[in-house]
Amino acid sequence: MSDSNFGPPRAHPGGNGGGDGEGPPGRPDPATVTPARRPLVTALVVAAVIIIVLAIAAQFWTEVLWYQSVSYTGVFTKQIITKVVLGVVGGLLTAVVVWSSIHIAFRNRPIYAPSPDTQAMEHYRQLVEPMRRTATIAAPLAVGFFAGLSAATQWDTFLLWRNGGPFGSVDPEFGLDLGFFVFTLPWINFVVGFLTMILVLGLITAAFTHYLYGGIVAGQKTRSTQAARIHLSVIAAALVLVRAVGFWVDRYNLATSQSTRLTGIQYKEAQAVIPTKGILAIAAVMCAILFLTVIWTRSWRLPVVGLAALTVIVVAVGGIYPALVQSLKVIPSEKSLETPYIKRNIDATRAAYGFDKIQVQNYDTKTIATPGQLKSDASTVPGIRIIDPNIVSPTFKQLEASKGYYQFPDVLDVDRYKLDGKTQDTVIAAREINLAGIPDGQSNWLNDHTVYTHGYGVVAAKGNTRDADGRPTFFESTIGTTGALGKYQPRIYFGESSPEYSVVGGGKKEFDYPDPSGGTQITNTYAGIGGVPLDGLKRLAYAVKYREINFLLSDAVTADSRILDHRTPRERVQRVAPWLTLDGNAYPAVIDGRVQWILDGYTTSDEYPYSEKTTLDQATADAITSNRTAVRAVQGGQVNYVRNSVKATVDAYDGTVSLYEWDPTDPVLKAWMSIFPGTVKPLSAINGALMQHLRYPEDLFKLQRTLLSKYHETDAATFFTGQTFWQVPDDPTQAGVSLSQPPYYLSLAMPGTKKPSFSLTSTFMPAGDRNVLTGYLAADGDAGSTTGKKSPDYGSLRLLETTGGTVSGPGQVFNDMRTSGQTSKDASLGGLTLAQFITTTGSQGASTVIFGNQLTLPVGGGLLYVQPIYVQAKASGSYPLLSAIAVSFGAKIAWASSLDGALNDLFGGSSGAEAGDQGTVSPTNPATPTAGATTTPTPKPSAAGTPDEVALAAALKDAEAAYAAGEAALKKGDFAAYGEAQTKLKSALERAVKASPQGLATKAP
Repeated sequence: MSDSNFGPPRAHPGGNGGGDGEGPPGRPDPATVTPARRPLVTALVVAAVIIIVLAIAAQFWTEVLWYQSVSYTGVFTKQIITKVVLGVVGGLLTAVVVWSSIHIAFRNRPIYAPSPDTQAMEHYRQLVEPMRRTATIAAPLAVGFFAGLSAATQWDTFLLWRNGGPFGSVDPEFGLDLGFFVFTLPWINFVVGFLTMILVLGLITAAFTHYLYGGIVAGQKTRSTQAARIHLSVIAAALVLVRAVGFWVDRYNLATSQSTRLTGIQYKEAQAVIPTKGILAIAAVMCAILFLTVIWTRSWRLPVVGLAALTVIVVAVGGIYPALVQSLKVIPSEKSLETPYIKRNIDATRAAYGFDKIQVQNYDTKTIATPGQLKSDASTVPGIRIIDPNIVSPTFKQLEASKGYYQFPDVLDVDRYKLDGKTQDTVIAAREINLAGIPDGQSNWLNDHTVYTHGYGVVAAKGNTRDADGRPTFFESTIGTTGALGKYQPRIYFGESSPEYSVVGGGKKEFDYPDPSGGTQITNTYAGIGGVPLDGLKRLAYAVKYREINFLLSDAVTADSRILDHRTPRERVQRVAPWLTLDGNAYPAVIDGRVQWILDGYTTSDEYPYSEKTTLDQATADAITSNRTAVRAVQGGQVNYVRNSVKATVDAYDGTVSLYEWDPTDPVLKAWMSIFPGTVKPLSAINGALMQHLRYPEDLFKLQRTLLSKYHETDAATFFTGQTFWQVPDDPTQAGVSLSQPPYYLSLAMPGTKKPSFSLTSTFMPAGDRNVLTGYLAADGDAGSTTGKKSPDYGSLRLLETTGGTVSGPGQVFNDMRTSGQTSKDASLGGLTLAQFITTTGSQGASTVIFGNQLTLPVGGGLLYVQPIYVQAKASGSYPLLSAIAVSFGAKIAWASSLDGALNDLFGGSSGAEAGDQGTVSPTNPATPTAGATTTPTPKPSAAGTPDEVALAAALKDAEAAYAAGEAALKKGDFAAYGEAQTKLKSALERAVKASPQGLATKAP
């Protein structure tokens, strides 16, 4: 650019001769006709504005009312105030910078004589001039508005910066407390980024305005005024100075940077990148100083030289040099150079995800089953859960829903209760209202929102037994009666499937439950404290919020009524604790006469130095979250620090939300408790009744097992090779898809422990294609029953690494069971092999075989697999019934109609322990699907008897021969022979069904 100013003064561009660009007022053009006003358009605009304002006001007021109803008003106001302050400060700062850029550039526009170079912009100045004043105000405000919205989203980052404390540990590279990286660094990064954005906007705006009004002229030789040079150089200097701070701060960001190998600083970063970042910061400061020299030198030469030099330094020092270090120094000796940094990553990851104190044990696995082998595990075997909560939801619904307007989740929950003085693993679910099941013609606003308002009671069954016909053994079920859980408030007004809102109370009778005697329905009036009273103008506010005029017109809504909304446990907890990441599954428990929903809350961060980053939704996804709706993967982005810091409860009757401190040592929780004082109750406030039902959170366990698949290896040199990495097995029961096997809750005693505890378990296989077990993980989930004190063993992680005989993986065992030629010694199963039972039951077209959760237990010195097998008819109204149980130890497989029978068969006639389910199954009557469910009882074939018995025996013999022939043909790859064998098998099975004395049995409940 030229250093000279322009020619002699003549006129201000964009003006009419006045100093501010405004000419004297003139007379209106006589041809100009003032347009007639249009009252209708004005009225519509005013009405639209009123409606929008009313909707916003109603939404805001009802939010305030809701937070008041749950006594968490401080959470709402703190968020609003912080967001408003950040938004206003960020928006005003942006608007001021943009406005000042326009204003300074316009006020310092040059006075010039018209020339070809300046005349080109005159046309654009004339176009802009009529709206200049408006644009000078409106444009900065618009930009500031959006910038303010962006700043407001950082309310949590700001509050953590203001309230965060030390972790008590320092990072190994900079010697700074970890709290700097978790609490302070994110806010510094935001401020640097926000200031960079503001200054870029200011620089662009200033340059454009100077160009428009002649301060910069782009001709054959670009020229600029001294005012333009000073203005732009000051903004550019500030921008480069902010980037200098950014270069310096980037040194610390390397501690959480992600590479292809791991998270954190490695050799290249430590030896090349960190020093060069410091050099870049110094160079940027010097460049900023050079920009300011324009004020005195009246020339762009030094800033241009400085900017070019900074660019060269960024490319050479910041890019080329680290690349050379990596290729010439690191790669030839990568293992030895990276080992210290890998060790940092291993230690940080194990600490950040809470498994640094895991107990690892070499497990010399036995693979030969011998009589009495489970004697030392006699306390564990009764805790083997054979009722699968992922399968029996239709069974609960058919037997215990009573009416179509009740429902159960598609995945039930596992808890434990004391029955007859003993702790019993339990499958439990709440009976919730289902508006979709209301009889045809009865669904309307009045019924949907004032009559059918709540569910009723919980249904619970023992986890380790079943009835003789394969049904769960219920101990809490029938509506209107008192079961084993005693008297409690059974009404479920707040649940996972509750309607969007209900209007209750005010003397209005609501449907409670159907009369068991067949008379009129039982009604009830809500008497709880939940919800918001609908007195005064509140009815209008909710009418506007939900766009429903019946709030104002219906006589079912009175001043004494209450509205219940935001009713799911997850939503209620998330609203009062927006800083928590919530577990994917809330579960109900009967505690002190109330149904309470229990939900685990996590504090997370993605700024923990050197800890491996993982994506929440991917790490917590499995076969259940992918196929069901009641349980879902945790929603969120990347994290590298997590703690189960809070246990939350939601009262199913009045919606009361309680947050309890669970990890008092967590610095992130301490920060949030400082931000929202009084919202989280101390650990001492958890009473013994609630403590009994708290368990190890499933999604935290999934995260830990995902990381443990690599980070069980603590030797950095071995970790570098990756040859000891594991993987979580796929769920073998999910045909044709690759979905991780979910972890399972059950009570067991791990090797080396004295008694069983309620645990969460999972297995590991080698990374790759080998389907063998290499590890078994269990988390102690028994919190105890002492008020204010959790069990010292709670949360203990124990990892068994197999070192003995090779143990087949879940997929291999599942395939072995499906093709097993093992005949059950259970007479009720008709002498079929396991493969025949599966094929026979599923191939007749009348029923389906469903495989339940494949449990793995470290008992008998080895690993025992337990596979429940359900049968469900295809007829309408049918439901799954537990028909058989297959077990495997080493290479041996056994199966029976009961777990005791299968175990005794597996271990040579006597396992040495009792599962406790032997007496629940009739020895002569196998589990028979009921209520439309069918199966095919097959008597044991005999050489003599009635004609039907002889025919049946012959048919079964032919079926066995055809099955064996088919398997042999399949192994040889002779598909023609295989097809012929399958035809013979089908014919033999049809003859067996016809010859059966009972045929296809159907039993009504």
